[in-house]
Amino acid sequence: MKPARATGRPMNSLLLLGAALLGSVMPSLVAQETSGSKSSDAKTADAKKDEAKKADPEPKWFAVVGGDVHTGTGGLLRGATVLAKDGVIESVGYSTDLPEGTEVLSARGLQVYPGLVAISASLAVSQGSRFLAEDDLHMRCCVDFGKNGHLHEGPLDAELDLLLADQAGLVDAQSDLRDAYDPFSSSLLMTLAVGITSAEQSGGALKLKRGEIDGVVMRERFLSSFTWTSASSGKTQLREKFAAAARYLREKREWDVRKDKVKDLPEPSKKGIEQKILSVLDGSARAKFNANDRDDLLGIARLAQEFGFRPVIEGCVEGWIVAEELGRAGAYAIVYPRQRRDKDENLVRAGGSSIENAAILHAHGVQVAIGPASNGIDLGGITGRDLLHLTVDADFAVRGGMTDAAALAGITTVPARILGIDHRVGTLEKGKDCDVIVTDGDVLHYETLVQYTVVAGKIAYDKQKELLFAHIRPRTPGDGKTSNSSGDSAPASAESQPPQR
Repeated sequence: MKPARATGRPMNSLLLLGAALLGSVMPSLVAQETSGSKSSDAKTADAKKDEAKKADPEPKWFAVVGGDVHTGTGGLLRGATVLAKDGVIESVGYSTDLPEGTEVLSARGLQVYPGLVAISASLAVSQGSRFLAEDDLHMRCCVDFGKNGHLHEGPLDAELDLLLADQAGLVDAQSDLRDAYDPFSSSLLMTLAVGITSAEQSGGALKLKRGEIDGVVMRERFLSSFTWTSASSGKTQLREKFAAAARYLREKREWDVRKDKVKDLPEPSKKGIEQKILSVLDGSARAKFNANDRDDLLGIARLAQEFGFRPVIEGCVEGWIVAEELGRAGAYAIVYPRQRRDKDENLVRAGGSSIENAAILHAHGVQVAIGPASNGIDLGGITGRDLLHLTVDADFAVRGGMTDAAALAGITTVPARILGIDHRVGTLEKGKDCDVIVTDGDVLHYETLVQYTVVAGKIAYDKQKELLFAHIRPRTPGDGKTSNSSGDSAPASAESQPPQR
């Protein structure tokens, strides 16, 4: 029995030793598992933060401070601030608190205007003739120096554009505005240099961004072109098409009301109805006519009044004769103030062009957009009548009696309305795109130069940084200084106050 007690003691000792070892190891294992789970949780939390940052990036703030701001709504704010968040205007006024990291453009001593809107524009550079590059027949915005191709006399109008697109095998000639847009074109640079930030292209509207293509197409196919002929048969045919479309819309509205009450009620047929006329009558597009004669203008006005749409009339040379009728029709007019046309001496009535055309139309309630004689950029022959001199054409309207405010609206607000983009551009207001030009004087003065062009809250043109323009009346050092609001160089004009009266 004694040997049995002797062997039991070592076994108990071994059990006690094992328990002690297990007790010493378990806390470390538990600690390792806990630390591992904590590090895993931390990594998961960091990953979620990164995803949140990607999903909701930090807003980009931009401010133009200290300039005399012409809002385009009738107000002039001296020494005010325009603050934008992610390319959209957040506020226009005084005592503006700039968020940390705001990019600041000092406009002290300068004038601030809404970006100009070019109507009926062709952003191609010409040296006397248009050259269409063989490698890209869709040339709205990408004609440039050094490209060989097919010679075409005159501007690249919408009809030629559509024809070339069709020949190139493009299914939809107006759907590839972004693909045809060249954000590095010299024509884009020269257009921005005169303060144009938006332009019509083939019935749509482009935002002239530099170095990027995202968001350049603001609207497509809003203007639908119609041919107005002096022949009675042509006018009768067009009126019948409008009458058929109007009849279809009435029947469609009645069908929408009755279809739930009357079983198996047939839907009105669209056979023979032109879609672009339907779009005009339901308000999703505007009808654009090219007309100059008094009788043609009266015919368009009466057609519009009969079917209840607001026509856009390009040319409108004799509009001053029938301005009252055009005003009653709610017409828009695209006027070229330097366009001249002699009166037909066989007629007893008034006729021909008048330098007072734009002023008379405006006085009778016609919304007047102003365009240059040439809708492109011309570097050959006699210059001064192209897009680079859009403001000079507005000056000619002023010379004919138009007010400065109406002339400025003719190259900003009104063309934006015609293109259906006035909810985004044309004036400097909260909620609109931050398309701003900063000039060294009155934008309508022929000596004024654009110092900065801001598109969607980014500086797209800085005169002093462009070799083509830097040598022309160089800026005084320190003028138009850009900085960051978090730095020491933020200008005091960011906290500008209303002028003392």
